[in-house]
Amino acid sequence: MNRIESTNDFVIKFANVNGSGSASANELFARAILRMGVPVAPRNIFPSNIQGLPTWYELRVSEDGWLGRRGGIDLMVAMNPQTWAQDVKEIEPGGYLFYDSTKEVDCGRKDITVIGMPATAICNGTYEDARQRTLFKNILVLGALAELMSVQLSVIEQLFAEQYKGKEKLLEGNVRALHAGASFAREHLGQHQVGLKVKRADKVGQRIFVDGNSASALGMVYGGATVCAWYPITPSSSVAESFQSYCKKFRTTAEGESNYAIVQAEDEIASVGMILGAGWNGARAFTATSGPGVSLMTEFLGFGYFAEVPFTIVNVQRGGPSTGMPTRTQQADLLACAYASHGDTKHVMLFPEDPHECFEFSATALDLADRLQTPVFVMSDLDIGMNQRLSEPFHWDDARRYDRGKVLSAADLEAGKEFARYKDLDGDSIPYRTLPGTHPKLGSYFTRGSTHNAQAVYSEAGSDYMYIADRLQRKFQTAAMIAPQPAVRAAEKPTRLGVIYFGSTSGAMDEALAHLSANDIHLDAMRIRAFPFPQAVKDFILAHDAVFVVEQNRDGQLRTLLVNELEIDPARLRKLLHFDGTPITARFIAAAITKQVHELAVSPKEVKA
Repeated sequence: MNRIESTNDFVIKFANVNGSGSASANELFARAILRMGVPVAPRNIFPSNIQGLPTWYELRVSEDGWLGRRGGIDLMVAMNPQTWAQDVKEIEPGGYLFYDSTKEVDCGRKDITVIGMPATAICNGTYEDARQRTLFKNILVLGALAELMSVQLSVIEQLFAEQYKGKEKLLEGNVRALHAGASFAREHLGQHQVGLKVKRADKVGQRIFVDGNSASALGMVYGGATVCAWYPITPSSSVAESFQSYCKKFRTTAEGESNYAIVQAEDEIASVGMILGAGWNGARAFTATSGPGVSLMTEFLGFGYFAEVPFTIVNVQRGGPSTGMPTRTQQADLLACAYASHGDTKHVMLFPEDPHECFEFSATALDLADRLQTPVFVMSDLDIGMNQRLSEPFHWDDARRYDRGKVLSAADLEAGKEFARYKDLDGDSIPYRTLPGTHPKLGSYFTRGSTHNAQAVYSEAGSDYMYIADRLQRKFQTAAMIAPQPAVRAAEKPTRLGVIYFGSTSGAMDEALAHLSANDIHLDAMRIRAFPFPQAVKDFILAHDAVFVVEQNRDGQLRTLLVNELEIDPARLRKLLHFDGTPITARFIAAAITKQVHELAVSPKEVKA
């Protein structure tokens, strides 16, 4: 048997039971490798109940810095009998199985190295308290793995010291369990030479380890949001919770006064109604939700679009439809958000690829909402929002000023500046607005969701409706020019093949493109960063004979938007879809593109410039 041998480049997966305390131990393992200077990318796959069902923690370790899922498991730490068969099956040939051998089990595979440690028996013989037995079993396993894979125990001890500062009893107990596991591995598992090793490197640099929801919340603070109304829903709740935490730190005066308002509403409909009212009143306001929440918000979204009221929605997408898979990830809300509400309605969407862009795009969304006077979506997802990622440090230019758009002041009104709430005065299709209380007599208007003319007067005249509807469409074209532009990467060699992707697919796509290039399949790549699409997207598609559209949903929703909005021949756009609720992998992308390239009968070596 040829065992897998690799240093600083492997995938390890922990299979546990939810509620067993394994999550903190698994994260310690990831952080220890990170502290040794080796990039890591964890994915926590957990059930939607509180306790008892299977949970997994998958860790991509890559000195080259790949942060997406690779695909395949090199080492499985199988601690859950319920999922034993499935977990064992996932291991790559030549890989490793580490399990609790208190009860001996035959895995049925001869092509992997099996390592057993009677962790439960050791803990039962060491600790009397049932809770301690469960918690310290995870640390015992952590110590054994560290010993087998050359993860420095001193690094884990330092993490313990930071975690349990001022709690010496907890610190001492965890350190003892850690060393007990390492000692067991040295004395009893030495014959099992695990070929997966961690070696100190210097590949992390100044990057930070943060989740997307926290980053979005901080972006809202820096972007000037002062109002948040929300209703709890997985996986977005921590956006509002983090926003509250940051506001207490940054938005509280020395006298203890709060310069913000956070409301947990009775439902999603109320939450979006509150931020619409706040946006109309001049505050920068947002809510955080997921697909089911967006479904309930559509009436107010249509009101915000037609009455031209700015507010922002952070949509942390999850599996759907209906209740769907609350703790699984998808990119399946594009059509629901792009055209949310009845009638001819279109909304701006931003697609962050990682926590860094969650921070940046959340602040940018507030600017765009004000400038365009419309609702704006930040389209995150569970993979970005709830998993910690290595990210470039957040930067904020203190000279940056909020773009409040076309807001008339009392002085403007006194000077006789023309005001017609819904009239395009200067050709960009964005009208001027006033805020309540700006002037005692001038600048008032009636805000309504029914049809109106340029002066905000109720009207059912077809010509008035068409003027407003056409201007809103032209304003949408303005949005395409000022929203984040697509990121384009040219292939190493001239090619007539392209690929389009967005959001959390980015990490896996980077690795897949490198793999494809190494196998002489070259593609120009475009990462879509916003909707509506600028002309550059259409130009990219028309410059290629075939373009693969990679997305994490069943129906090819981005492809549908591209065809619908850009009037592209659907035959040019090849679907590449992944929608089982787990984050897409580099191997899946590379294999699917390779297969379709062969189906197209296009030999990469014969493609002409």
